[in-house]
Amino acid sequence: MSKYQYKVQGVDYEVEIEEVEGNIAKVNVNGIPFEVELQQPINAAKHPTIVKPKVSAPQPAAESAAPAASAAPAAAAAGVAANAGGGNAVKAPLPGTITNICVSVGQQVNVGDTVVVLEAMKMQNNIEAEYAGTVKSINVSNGDSVMEGAVLLTIG
Repeated sequence: MSKYQYKVQGVDYEVEIEEVEGNIAKVNVNGIPFEVELQQPINAAKHPTIVKPKVSAPQPAAESAAPAASAAPAAAAAGVAANAGGGNAVKAPLPGTITNICVSVGQQVNVGDTVVVLEAMKMQNNIEAEYAGTVKSINVSNGDSVMEGAVLLTIG
């Protein structure tokens, strides 16, 4: 990605930044690989900001089905997934392994409650509920490997 030359207390260092994901950077210093935790992400302006749409009242049945069909892709693009059974999907923000499921189907959750723990890059990441409601379904089990964007559970 990027190579830099540094001199620290008279010692030359060649630093190559291979990859930056969130606040974790994979770097090589004089050929030795390291994972470095950053205080804040590099080029924060380049990272997209996720804006969650406000939940609106249900549309009257008199409207045609075409506008409702076009609203679903817009919601999915904004990071909100509506399931056939109703509710909002909680998705994996990055690839990893499920290490703990903190809720059960039928349980009430509030915004900010930890619902799943996801291990990624040897770090435990608490996945929090972005919506208040009842857990409608859980789509993963402990030990499952998931990709970024995989639906972990649904809150309705």
